[in-house]
Amino acid sequence: MNTAIAAPGALDEIRAALNEALAPLQDGTVLLGLDVDGTLVDHDGHMSEPVHAALTAAAREHHVVIATGRSIGATLPVVRTAGVERGFAVCSNGAVTLALDPEAEDGYRVLDVRTFRPQQALRALREVAPGAHYAVEMADGRFRATPDFQDASFGVEAEETDLDELLDLEAVRVVVHVPDLTPQEFSRIIADAGVHGVEYAIGWTAWLDMAAPGVSKASALELVRERLEIPSERTVAVGDGWNDTEMLAWAGVGVAMGQAPQGVADIADLRTADVAHDGVALVLRGVTPA
Repeated sequence: MNTAIAAPGALDEIRAALNEALAPLQDGTVLLGLDVDGTLVDHDGHMSEPVHAALTAAAREHHVVIATGRSIGATLPVVRTAGVERGFAVCSNGAVTLALDPEAEDGYRVLDVRTFRPQQALRALREVAPGAHYAVEMADGRFRATPDFQDASFGVEAEETDLDELLDLEAVRVVVHVPDLTPQEFSRIIADAGVHGVEYAIGWTAWLDMAAPGVSKASALELVRERLEIPSERTVAVGDGWNDTEMLAWAGVGVAMGQAPQGVADIADLRTADVAHDGVALVLRGVTPA
């Protein structure tokens, strides 16, 4: 079942397909990799009561790993909402992996960081998108950004910095935003820039996230899976965006949200309901018997 089913009248069909695929996982611990925006929360940042209830129940039984493009500062509130005090969280599209520990300062330790130098890519983008906004996320969670570029996903206030200075920084993630372009127009700009040597995913708007080569939510989740010694077939991932595709392919069962673009859904094994109909809750209930 890899079709765009999201309407309320189709929920029984969705639930049946999910339960059939997930029932074999109910007899033990599962590693759950969960995207945040468009999956656990809607695009206004709101988590519904059904999703919150299913998430906290799953966190008691399984290894719930929040896996997001958000920075550390914007990820931790979701982790706390999920009731995950011990375990792991994946931030910055896989560039930063946290070991959660209530006894540690701020409740976590940085387990793994993957950095890169974006100078070449930024120089190329500046040539074809001179009006773009740029932000660099550093390993300690701080952000430095070109003037007038702030975003809630940063989790902190970015320090205003000229682009020439950003070119020399070591980054875990680079964000490029062109507010006046559609994603399609931005995709053409990226192609014209010939950006290479970094991994990137274009989101719902003209927004580009870049990371070190080979870094993705999947690469970080695999690190967690190996540490926990969870069999590959006992992994489940849920997401809705292009930066979730590696994670959906990596999982034993990859589930795309109902509103995910068709190209994302094609990579997944199943499609659940959309975020407005609490699609992730259906998946969580499928692996967490009442």
